[in-house]
Amino acid sequence: MRKLSIRKSENNQNSLRLWKKMRNPLRVYFNFIVLQFCRYSPSLRLKNLLYRMLGMKVDMHVSIGLGAMFDIFYPELIEIGENSIIGYNCTMLAHEFLVEEVRTGPVKIGRNVLIGANCTLLPGIFIGDGAKVSAMSLVNRNIPPRELWGGIPIKRIKKL
Repeated sequence: MRKLSIRKSENNQNSLRLWKKMRNPLRVYFNFIVLQFCRYSPSLRLKNLLYRMLGMKVDMHVSIGLGAMFDIFYPELIEIGENSIIGYNCTMLAHEFLVEEVRTGPVKIGRNVLIGANCTLLPGIFIGDGAKVSAMSLVNRNIPPRELWGGIPIKRIKKL
C-alpha cells in the first residue's frame, strides 16, 4: 500500500492549476533547472552532489543514468539507498496532481536496488534492499526486499 498525503483542491478545481499556492514558484524553477542539468550530465559525482543540494537523500555510490527525471515539486521526498542504480530515462514522482486532489508521498529506495531503464515510480512507494525492477515498469506499490518485479502495473516475477 502506498503511503500518501491527500489534499483536496479548492472548489473541485483542477489541482495542477493551483501549484503556485503549494510550492514557491522560484524554488520550483530552480529545481527544474538543476534537474534538467543533471539529466544530461555524465558525472555521477556532480549529479549526486546537486541532488543532495535539492534536498534528496542520495547515499554513497548511487548511480543515476542519463535522462532520469526526479520530482520538481518535492525532490526532498526522494531517498535512494547506498550502491543503488537508477536506469536510463526513469521518472520518480513524489506528487500526483489529480482533478480534485493532490497526492504527495515519499519515494524510498533501499540499498543495492536496481531500477531498469524507462521505469516510472509513483509517490508513496518503498523498494526494499536488494530488489530489482525490470525495464519499462510502472512501480505503483511497495516492493519487498530481494525480489524481482516488473510490468505495467508491476507484478512479482520471482524471489532473488
